[in-house]
Amino acid sequence: MADAIISVVLNRLAALMQEQIRSHVNLVRGVDKEVESLSEELNTVRNVLEDAEKKGCKDKSVKDWLTRLENTSYEMDDVLDEWNYSILKFRIEQSDDFVPPNKKKVWSFIPTSCMCFKNVFIRHDIALKIKEVKARLDLILAEKDRYGFVISQPIDQSREPWRVQSTSLVDLEEVCGRELERENLVSKLLVEGGSGKELGIHLVSVVGAGGIGKTTLAKLAYNDSQVNRFFQLKIWICVSETFDEVVIANEIIERAGGSKPNTKQLEMVLQCLKDTISGKKFLLVLDDVWTEDDTKWESLRNCLKYGGVGSKILVTTRNQKVAIVMGTVKNDIHQLGHLSHEHCWLLLGRIALSRKNKEEHEKFENIGQEIAKKCKGLPLAAKTLGSLLRFKNSLEEWESVLNSEIWELEEVEVDLFPHLLLSYNELSPTLKRCFSYCAVFSKDTEINLNILITKWMALGYLGSHGDWKLRGREYFNKLAMRSLFQDFREGGLDEQMITFKMHDIVHDFAQFLKKNVGSRIKKTTCQTCKPFLVSKVEQYRSLFHYYALDPHLCDRLTSLRLLKLRKCSLEGIPKEIEKLIHLRWLDLGCNEIPNQDFKTICKLYNLQFLWVDACGLEEIPWEIGNLVHLIHLDLGDNNLYLDDLEAICKMYNLQYLNVEMCKLLEISDEIGNLIHLKTLNLGYNNSLEVLPESLCNLRELESLNITSCKSLVRLPRGIHTLVNLKHLYNRNTTRLVQYHE
Repeated sequence: MADAIISVVLNRLAALMQEQIRSHVNLVRGVDKEVESLSEELNTVRNVLEDAEKKGCKDKSVKDWLTRLENTSYEMDDVLDEWNYSILKFRIEQSDDFVPPNKKKVWSFIPTSCMCFKNVFIRHDIALKIKEVKARLDLILAEKDRYGFVISQPIDQSREPWRVQSTSLVDLEEVCGRELERENLVSKLLVEGGSGKELGIHLVSVVGAGGIGKTTLAKLAYNDSQVNRFFQLKIWICVSETFDEVVIANEIIERAGGSKPNTKQLEMVLQCLKDTISGKKFLLVLDDVWTEDDTKWESLRNCLKYGGVGSKILVTTRNQKVAIVMGTVKNDIHQLGHLSHEHCWLLLGRIALSRKNKEEHEKFENIGQEIAKKCKGLPLAAKTLGSLLRFKNSLEEWESVLNSEIWELEEVEVDLFPHLLLSYNELSPTLKRCFSYCAVFSKDTEINLNILITKWMALGYLGSHGDWKLRGREYFNKLAMRSLFQDFREGGLDEQMITFKMHDIVHDFAQFLKKNVGSRIKKTTCQTCKPFLVSKVEQYRSLFHYYALDPHLCDRLTSLRLLKLRKCSLEGIPKEIEKLIHLRWLDLGCNEIPNQDFKTICKLYNLQFLWVDACGLEEIPWEIGNLVHLIHLDLGDNNLYLDDLEAICKMYNLQYLNVEMCKLLEISDEIGNLIHLKTLNLGYNNSLEVLPESLCNLRELESLNITSCKSLVRLPRGIHTLVNLKHLYNRNTTRLVQYHE
């Protein structure tokens, strides 16, 4: 992924030079030659990276060279971001908005020499860092010639194959060659008893390698019309790697129509489960089970036997030992084999040739048959390759896939990865970063697309211009068309995609891509990890931490862009957090944050996304207006007595503002300055009586929530001019006088 970060560094170099010229601010002098030389060198090396990454699959020395190049490029990105921060800080501190209007700007004419000295020190420090990192890059780039890399041919941008179309997503439920397996599995589910009758419950297991189609086969049986009529209840639970009896039992209760008990005591939860399913004939699917510990399963199994006669449990697993431990007898273990070559080609061809006519089908069939052999009977591989070939329109392009060196990978752990690597290597540098970031999620996580897009934006993957949300969805669609995502779920008023999942093999592949740069993402739930974290976190860019933030940690999180501390039982924010100058995304929600600590957060000038909902805040400091890059601000469910939002109205880039349940008294006319605001949530502010006419200046506003603003008596007269306003929530606003048409 070196090409991805190098592209970012080149863009940042160009943007910084333009910003210094535009702002008439030159905080970093003496590096003009270094910057120009660095741009030329990186442009040169970028032209050979495609060949380098191909050779890196087989040659460890090339792989090591790429890793060093990537890591040093990330260091340069950090230094350039620090340069950008120094410009931003200088501009904010020179602005009249930096000091509350009731205070005089006394420092503006007294400590001038101190400020000048400080600025000289800053620019000298950054210039020194640029020269040091560039020197290391020079040594790495000087080595490239000895590897004999071939310069890549420029991409014809006019033939961009990934333009999003409304009907382009592949139907992941399509199945080829599993009819006999489906009939066999359904027949086992429809018998009244079963060979596992001594357990009081009949278990059937589907066993097979990752990507072989176990879950797909289980879905076919689960949705069979005969199965639907046979069972009183059908319940699908995806277990994945963590077998938590309480969690699983609660999910079964909920999906069986019961009410989950308000306890985590296993005995009480199992009693509730017993009452919920007692006497009811059910089908329970436990998909993707990994645990070999029979004690984890025993208590749950004993409870489930109280279901009605004929109840079945269908288990899918990669490990036959799991099926045996759970109590499946030999005759009820279904070993799922590979697809035949004919069916593999049928599945691959159905996707790859979907946009081609009959003549083209005949033209590509022979070489397509050869490529299908490379799938080795794995349905996921066939889908992935089919999605890759779908937009390749020449025999030469198909032959390039067939003859790729990636097929020669020998490592056992990447048996399926050659197919995914081929698809991955077709992606742009930005899309590669967006996909590989998804490795941070646990397996089988239902990923919220909107939240993911905010993280992509915070990490710099979506650029800084235009509609970043639209671009994020476009990138998601491009990845989905590669069959890299699945289990899409739509919802909301717009019926847009809201969640999705990754297949286990695809998730393994994403982690495989990240293993050389894994230090940039860290997820910890254990306090004992702290000694490790303090000494090893220099290059983290994302950190999900579930306990109190150690002040010493802030001294080492020098590269952090994204920090999640939601529900960490925080009782305050250490002052040292102001050192995290690269932060773009910060979630402090559902903690106790003293009012005075909020001022420290207001020094994180690069912040774009901030959650401080349900934090017990009683006031917002004037300094919040210095967060000039903030796009998303969630202050909901606090004890705030906000007079008029005046300080918040200084954040001209704000697009989302939530002040629900904040005891808002009125709204300043200055809210009209937030011209980019798209979502405004004022719900449950019972003291709010009127909305200012300046609200009608918010031409981009799409959603306005005034639910339960019980004192609100009128809307602005010009609200009908907000042509982009799609959603107006005013439930329980009984005294509201309708605006004039």
